[in-house]
This record gives sequence, structure tokens and C-alpha cells, in this order.
Amino acid sequence: MAGATALPLQEFIASLDDTCLPKLLQVCSGVYFQGSIYEISGSEVCFSTGDLIKVTKIELLSTFLFFSGLFRVVPEEMPYSTVEEMVSMRPVGLDSSLPFTFSSHSKMTIGNLALGAGTALTVLSVEKHKDQEDQVRCLIRGQQEASAEVCIPVSFRGEFYECESEERFTLREIMSSSSLRSRRFRFVNATKCDRPLMLSPVYHVQAVMNLRKNVVKFPSSLEVDVVDVTELCKDVHFIVPLSLSEVHSEPNKSFPGVVEIIEDPETRSLFKCSWLPELRKNEHLIFHKKGTSPMILLSTLKSRKTPQYFLVSQQYGGRFRRRPREFNSVYELYVASIHAPGLKVSVTRNCEEVEEEGLPALSVGEQLEVVRCDRMVLPCEGKVKREDEKEEIIMPLYMEGHFVEVLSDNRKYKLSDLGKEFSLPLDVKVVGRDTELEKDPLYGFSCLRIEAAMLEPTIQASFVHKPEYCFEIPTQWLSMSVYFTTDPLPWPKDQPPTCQVERITEVADTFFYEFRKRGNSDAEPPPRPPKRNMSFSAPPKKTKKSKKANKSKHQGDKSVPTKQFSDLTLNNKKSCQTSVTSVTAAFQTSFGINISTKTVCVELQGMGFHG
Repeated sequence: MAGATALPLQEFIASLDDTCLPKLLQVCSGVYFQGSIYEISGSEVCFSTGDLIKVTKIELLSTFLFFSGLFRVVPEEMPYSTVEEMVSMRPVGLDSSLPFTFSSHSKMTIGNLALGAGTALTVLSVEKHKDQEDQVRCLIRGQQEASAEVCIPVSFRGEFYECESEERFTLREIMSSSSLRSRRFRFVNATKCDRPLMLSPVYHVQAVMNLRKNVVKFPSSLEVDVVDVTELCKDVHFIVPLSLSEVHSEPNKSFPGVVEIIEDPETRSLFKCSWLPELRKNEHLIFHKKGTSPMILLSTLKSRKTPQYFLVSQQYGGRFRRRPREFNSVYELYVASIHAPGLKVSVTRNCEEVEEEGLPALSVGEQLEVVRCDRMVLPCEGKVKREDEKEEIIMPLYMEGHFVEVLSDNRKYKLSDLGKEFSLPLDVKVVGRDTELEKDPLYGFSCLRIEAAMLEPTIQASFVHKPEYCFEIPTQWLSMSVYFTTDPLPWPKDQPPTCQVERITEVADTFFYEFRKRGNSDAEPPPRPPKRNMSFSAPPKKTKKSKKANKSKHQGDKSVPTKQFSDLTLNNKKSCQTSVTSVTAAFQTSFGINISTKTVCVELQGMGFHG
């Protein structure tokens, strides 16, 4: 800024027009010498000393000009040092502003002509000749109406003052001229006001700044001083911060590229992966490509002291075997049967009959098959004999029970094959690890639950010092600001390395709960049991068939219905979780499931399932 003239922002903006934009300004002072903060339309605008502002557009805030009077320009008190400077500062285009008159503070000698101090010279035209310096043709009036013309080079130096002109301007003409806007005026009709007027139009300024994502908008009336550094800072490049979602929206030609982290990730608590701690401010990454990756969300058994959760790519090469699911209520059976018609289970704990509440008796080892769901009033006949000699048992959805799925399948499946044949949730075990992984974290768990399948927008990334070891960043789950640098890629041109992409990412329980909250925001809880009729003097009758069932040890493990796991393809961009239709219970009315067995027909009722 050495040698540059600082001007108030409002004065500088008033001197601009659209033809000279963009302009690069540097803040040199403000209301506070180290920075100025302004509240504008609910948003905060902050300028600090030294900030660079690239003005891209100006717009007059008020365009309704109703004053119909005329103004004349008040001559500037400061002298001009050359004729060229004086001509260039004319208030409007040169052709329409001629003639104009000026005088010299000292004696002028032009060729053989000597002019005394204070002699008035009227500029008639500007003479331009090829390969010669421009000259102004001036008229000199002497005594007794004598006159003469003289040509003065525009580089002629002196101390020149502008004389008052007879030119008249409307308010609209003044506001439409960048030169006139910065001048002082008087009313042509002096009775209105004889004092000089300084018009101060306020403009809406649009600009860009370094490390600012959006266009900065502010009025020109902010009390800061600026310097025009357009010529000095031609090569300045403004850094535009991008979120990961915005990076994912960049065109494919932007990849691969080197980026620098501007702000540390804000959502570290969602992930437990090895690469996350290395994502720090000023760290450089390589963004190889963007895409949409099919993934599944796995969880370990909740009976473990510390449950674990994993995001697994569909490219995972391990082999799975199905594991029987456990259910702790009739409602869970109902939910599972929606996605797996003909669900067969075995009773793992005895249940006592409670006739008044419509709860049938169940014995360990009984094999049950879900057949349908109906609405009916309880209590009712708990067992029904069918023509095929099978029994139906009606069980309300609110009934607690302990069941395990009956499986006859012992096949080994790829991850993609599971998606084609089964719905979620699905209990599995890894029986063959992924041989391309140095260590398979899924191998060794006795049981894993596939909670959901999803299509996630991802960016394949690596660190600059290890470009071949890549990982996928889920852009919707990690908040981080970066910008594309001009640094070269760390490999020979057109010879990218063969990348090894991490296929398993461990996530925290907070990720799992947040995912479930997003996917099941409308899900309703299971129905409550009906209120007991307190007018009964005797307690509910119980049969002696079995002992009282213990409370479930896995009461919190609820089966959540999802769409087909086969949705885990690149052709389907919807999440594979849906909410269950609300099922409610009223007094003495419930919904149940009808279940039949091969030896004893069982019907689960409450929203009654008829077999």
C-alpha cells in the first residue's frame, strides 16, 4: 500500500462504474483499527486491517429520483498538476463536457507565447495525431473581445485550477456518472441553498473475499478506508472453502486433485477409524474420485459389554453364514414376518396362560409359524382346531415371549448374494475372511446383525505420503472444510498408483443411533397392553402348564423393519430403512399374530393373525 491514497469506502465506491469492475481493495483502517464488525440484515460482516476485497458489482440502493431541479459543479479547491490529469477528471464524457475553463496559478510559456498567472483558458477540443503527443486546443480571450487559440501538450505541468462552469446537470445525470457522483454541487436556483452540496449515494456492494464461501454483500456506507490495489495484486488467488458435500458436487474433471484442510472435522465422535485422527487443519489429502458407494451397517450382539458397529463396502470379500434371530415379543415376530412371510420360530422359554388378558400358554420347544394378522376383541378362545388337525393360537402383539428363528440353511453367502435373497435385519456370521485385507475385523464375531443397507455419497481419499492406501469418506456424515490447491499429484503424469481401498470402517454408537433416528423418525413404538379391569376382585387366572416367564435379557434389541436388502445396488439411491405402520391398542382390543405349527397350530393374536 506504499504510496497509495486511502479513501473512505463510500467515496471510492461512488467513483466506480460497471465498466471498471472488478476492483481489488485493501482495508487500511476502520472504526476499530484492527477490525470492523457490522450487523447487516441479520448477518455479520467483518473487515480487518489488511483484508483484500474484490468488488464485483455495485448497485444503487435507491433508484427513485424525483427532484427535477438542476445543479452546477463547484470547482475543486485542490489544483491539478498536469493538463492530462485535469482532462481525465472531467465529470462526464469528454465530448459532452467541452468546453470547460481553467487557469494557471503561475506564468505559462507555450512556445513563443507567454501567459500571465490567472489567465483563463477554455478547452475547445483534444487534438490527437498519430505518433505525436495529444494536445488540447484552448481559447484565450483578451481585452476588447480579442481572442486567440493555442495548443497545449497534455503533459504540460503546472498548478491548474478549474473555473466555475455554466454546465447544468439533473440529479439523474449526476447519479449515472461515476465522475460526477464524487463532486460537489450548488443548486442553480441559489435561493434554495447557497452552500455547496455533497451527494452521498449509498450502493449495495457485492464482493468476494479470501476464505469466504459466499458472496459478501454490504452497503458502501461502512466506515472503513480502502486502497485500490488492483494493479499491485493482479495474481492474487482467492481461496474458496468447500464442504465435503460441495466437493462431491464438483465436476469429474476436478479429480484427482490435492486439497488442504481448512477446518478440522466437526463430527469426530461418529467414527473410530484409523485415518480420522490424521485429518487435521493444514493437512493435505488426495481426492482421487467421487462416487456413490453401496454399504451395509453391521452391529455386534448387544449382549456384549461394548457393542461395535461397522460400515462395510459391498466390495467386501468375506463369506457369511446365516444365524438364527432371537425375538423377545410377539410384536417383534410381527415385524419380522412382514418381510419374511412364513417365518418359523421355536419357543425358548415357557409362558403361562392369562385368560383375562388373552395370553396363551407356550412351552419350550414348540415350533410355530406365523400365518396372518387380524383385529379382534380380547379375551377370546385362545386355541382353534383346523380341518388339517393343526392348532391356531392367538397371541396379542403386546405379549412378551422368547423365540428363536428356525433355519435349515447352511450355505455360505457373499455380501451381494445376501442382498438378493433376504430382507433386513439379518443375523449372520463371517465364516471366511476377506483375504485381500491384512486383518479382517469382522472375522471372529459369533454373530453380527446386518442392520441396514444404504447408498452413500463418498469421496475416495488418501494421504499425500501414502497415495495408494485409500479410504472412503461418507460426505453426509463428516463435516470438514477444504480447498483445492495447485499442488502437483505425487505420481508421474498419467501413471496413477493401484489403490487399495479400505472396505471396513468402524463407527461409534452415536453414528448408529443417529442413523436410526434419521431412518425411523416416524416409527411408532409397539402397542401397549390393555388396562386391567380393576373391578375384578380376584387376580387373573393362570394355568399350571408352565412356570412364570422371566423377563427378557434383550428387551432393548428391537427388530426394525427395512426394505429388501437387495436394494443395495447402484441403481437404487434410497435408504433401505422404512418405518412400520403404527399399531395401537385400545382397552380390551388389540392386534395379534396367528401362528401355526406342524404339530401344534398356534395363532398369535392381538391384531389377530388368522391361520
